[in-house]
Amino acid sequence: MTTTHREHHYEVSVEWTGNQGTGTSAYKAYKRDHLVHSGEKPAIQGSADPAFRGDSKRWNPEELLVAALAACHQLAYLHLCAVEGITVLTYSDSASGTMVEDESGRARFVRVILRPHVTIGSGDNAEAAMKLHHEAHAKCFIANSVNFPVDHDPTIQQEGETIAA
Repeated sequence: MTTTHREHHYEVSVEWTGNQGTGTSAYKAYKRDHLVHSGEKPAIQGSADPAFRGDSKRWNPEELLVAALAACHQLAYLHLCAVEGITVLTYSDSASGTMVEDESGRARFVRVILRPHVTIGSGDNAEAAMKLHHEAHAKCFIANSVNFPVDHDPTIQQEGETIAA
């Protein structure tokens, strides 16, 4: 039996735009601003987290990692629902990630939690829709690539149903 592996390649370029005239001559002498490019797509304006002298109006790598996990889960979930005949009408996620720094300044993510809120059709099976989040998690290639837990706390609402706050 032959096993075939499919490979997918992704190319981006990152261009530092934070030179204020003296380069990195001192820690406070430069901005952390950069642009992320890929093909003909609009550039993403990036920076460091404000805790690391970054611009709060720009995306930082930590936010992009959390966003990538949330988007990957969403896309896997939508696919599974389509295959299972569950009609997703709305999907939003309020994801958050936790990164810790040790005393030497070395940092790493320790957890991301996804909080998808999904509205399905009025006649669809809410229990099945909930269970598909577990399968979506297992199929998310980005979640499968990180070395920290990616948890999910989904909410399923059926069309026309009111969720109490």
